Amino acid sequence: MPPEPKSSSRYTILDRETPRLKTILGRWESLLAMLFVVVFVANSIALPHFLDLYNLLDGTQNFSEKALIALPMALLIICREIDISVAGTLALSSVAMGLAKGAGFPAESLPLVALATGTACGFLNGVLVTRFALPSIVVTIGTVSLYRGLASVVLGDKAFTGYPQLMADWGQGYFFGIVPREFVVLLVCAALFAVLLHTTSWGRRIYAIGNNPEAARFSGIAVDRYRLALFMLTGAMAGLAAFLLTGRIGSTRPNIATGWELEVITMVILGGVSIAGGAGTIAGVMLAVLTMGTVTYGLSLANIPGIYMTIVVGVLLLVTIALPKLLRMRRARSA
Repeated sequence: MPPEPKSSSRYTILDRETPRLKTILGRWESLLAMLFVVVFVANSIALPHFLDLYNLLDGTQNFSEKALIALPMALLIICREIDISVAGTLALSSVAMGLAKGAGFPAESLPLVALATGTACGFLNGVLVTRFALPSIVVTIGTVSLYRGLASVVLGDKAFTGYPQLMADWGQGYFFGIVPREFVVLLVCAALFAVLLHTTSWGRRIYAIGNNPEAARFSGIAVDRYRLALFMLTGAMAGLAAFLLTGRIGSTRPNIATGWELEVITMVILGGVSIAGGAGTIAGVMLAVLTMGTVTYGLSLANIPGIYMTIVVGVLLLVTIALPKLLRMRRARSA
């Protein structure tokens, strides 16, 4: 006898929902969300004080400044560019605030000094890349040494201290006595970047440039202008991070933010932003930030030396770069 037709709507619903479920589970952000849950649950079981709300919120201070830089870095990488100089930009912005404070500038002007310094550093990077057609990775490897070197020459073996209370209020302060101000600033900036990238024509043009710069140029998009703007935006956010970090630690030292560029880039790549450009989301970057922050917080509670976090960051960076390529090769072989 021939098989009975699927008259029930149950089969239709299952047929419709299964591909949709596979699509959702196949998204990088879904995998990151599951990884975050696994890490969070594992830490909750293994570490007795992990779920303390005050400790959890305080732990966000360990990654908020880095995440602020990761947001514009994601846009740059989507645009097929990269900025290795962000830690040097942060250091020079912090030194600029120290010099301004020593020259008698009012406290309210110091965040503007940091933003202006960071924007100027980003402008230099952008001009070298767009006007002289130099590879951004080469340019910013050079400028990170330049910016860090200038900061070290100004400081020598000394440190700038005695910053005004305004900086401590933002770097160390809380809203409602429990939520770090830095974390709130991060959430607000993440929302703004998400709106910019995912709901505006500006964001659509960034994706178009990342997918095919030449086609974008022929379609009338000012590719170099967008790239220059993104370098300046990245520098400005590094300046904002410098203001918050300097306020949190209360000083400017020659080794401030050393090695941060690796962690920032890892946050972006782990968040699903393609190193080849043209793909990525702010939600993915924020999930990567929270995952790495949870790992760091768990390691610190377990009294594991910070050097092991460097190993974790390196492994995560290698895996997230290699895994998509391996999956594509596997699909190609099975096709």
